[in-house]
Amino acid sequence: MKILIMTDMEGCAGILNFKDWVEPAGRYYEKGRRFLTNETNAAIDGFFTGGATEVVVLDGHGYGGIDPEFLDERALFRHGHSEKVWPWGLDKTFAAIAFTGQHAKAGTPYSHLTHTDWPNVIDYRINDLSVGEYGQLALCAMELGVPTILACGEKALCEEAEALTPGVVTVAVKTGLLPDDGFRNSTMEEYEAAKLSALHISPSKAMKLIHENALKAINKLKEEPCSFHYPTLSPPYRSMVEYRAYSAKNTAPCTKTAKHPSSIIKLLNTPLENVN
Repeated sequence: MKILIMTDMEGCAGILNFKDWVEPAGRYYEKGRRFLTNETNAAIDGFFTGGATEVVVLDGHGYGGIDPEFLDERALFRHGHSEKVWPWGLDKTFAAIAFTGQHAKAGTPYSHLTHTDWPNVIDYRINDLSVGEYGQLALCAMELGVPTILACGEKALCEEAEALTPGVVTVAVKTGLLPDDGFRNSTMEEYEAAKLSALHISPSKAMKLIHENALKAINKLKEEPCSFHYPTLSPPYRSMVEYRAYSAKNTAPCTKTAKHPSSIIKLLNTPLENVN
């Protein structure tokens, strides 16, 4: 039983802000990588305990989030995409996909370090369905017939995952404390600075919960494989992305779109074009 784990940093317990924790120049960046690696190791161990035969860990943080030196030696580590970016190496040989360190999509109230792909995105929609980074890959998994079984990250991400992929097992490791009102016209810099408050559980408790629920998720996959679901989307497919200005001094807001007649994966690999 082969499992893919998509990872990111911003949704981990103990990751407090962008500047210090998830960027290479940050003073706590290496500690942040350790937090993510530990949470991912907890999921890996839970999956192997439950009977997984192979676990592939995909480093989904743009700057790099997994520390390969401390990754569970039973797992394979993937960094970088194939010739086509999407679906990041996921294919039909995988029994399931899981997520660790995940954050909610842009515009989500009571979320932490909120963004979709980059903090300048206001909203990302596929056929009028608003999705974040979790949803983008989950919809690729849907197209391939691979169930999404585990989502670990902030509470708002867990709620997003439960709504988009019913049946998924979730682990909330922190809760954002601020709403998301009035930010549509803010710059990227302003939006980034407005989403920094959260209530965290301890990293050690997060690891325990993730291990327990990874085991729960793989057992559920074995015992109730039809209990994991996806939304109904019909071709043709169209993406629409709204962008906010980077700063008050440059780059005005804009909207970009792409289309594909039959495939969400190919849609995500199609370059976006400006709306006239």
